[in-house]
Amino acid sequence: MIYTVTFNPALDYVVQVNHFTPGSVNRTVKENIFYGGKGINVSAVLANLGYESTALGFVAGFTGDEIERGVKTLGFSSDFIRVKEGMSRINVKLKSDEESEINGMGPRIAREDVDELFGKLGRLVKGDVLVLSGSIPSSIDSRIYESILEALDGKGILAAVDAEKDLLLNVLKYHPFLIKPNNFELGDMFGVALKGEDDIAEYARRLQDKGARNVLVSMAGDGALLVTETGQVLKLGVAKGQVRNSVGAGDSMVAGFLAGFLENGDYGHALKLGTAAGGATAFSDGLGTREEIMRLYETLS
Repeated sequence: MIYTVTFNPALDYVVQVNHFTPGSVNRTVKENIFYGGKGINVSAVLANLGYESTALGFVAGFTGDEIERGVKTLGFSSDFIRVKEGMSRINVKLKSDEESEINGMGPRIAREDVDELFGKLGRLVKGDVLVLSGSIPSSIDSRIYESILEALDGKGILAAVDAEKDLLLNVLKYHPFLIKPNNFELGDMFGVALKGEDDIAEYARRLQDKGARNVLVSMAGDGALLVTETGQVLKLGVAKGQVRNSVGAGDSMVAGFLAGFLENGDYGHALKLGTAAGGATAFSDGLGTREEIMRLYETLS
């Protein structure tokens, strides 16, 4: 089974305004509500590709009720923990001449809530997949990624971690199956400016030296580079299309990669399906559909 963890799920209220003007009344020309959070995005794209998963995390208030109701329509299960204080976030994402965001705080997560999450994670068994992604709410210990992987160490869990700098570096000693920095984050981890694919591959190997098994580096318009635990360095360009959406493309790449690997264990196929899934979301108003993902997959070489 695949499990995703979203510590701070949200309702994403996405609005489009023609030529937004601060200090004035602006009227939307398009609006949507999505069930947001990096782990939720991963679960949704996995469902689009035919893979079941269970979303874990914390919800509260009437917005939490809606998140629990809404994810059922996306094709996957949830086992969220109900938090007593506060409410799940509403994030406002404004699309106009520029993109702007106002992200909510989320509920207060207590120690007993975290203990309940660890109880659920303790039931994972060998061969299960766990996806940890996104930021850590201020009410949770910032080392929680590390604590989770420490608790699961030695159980044969395939962990995928998509996080920034120290959150990522601190878990490498637990040998995560997959990590997905972008090229700028990779350089920042080592305090260097990466100048090309050779540099990216070299520093991805350094993350392997620290414990990572497979390092998938997204490079925006330059595609993606994968350094596998078998020593392969695989490079693939981007899918072609008009970018309409910057939210969830990285999560979609993680989902596509995992689906591809679980399908046949081939890293080339996993990279290709991950790239197609990331592109399908970037070219859509929401998350990429199976039809769009597979269409883009056939265009990649």
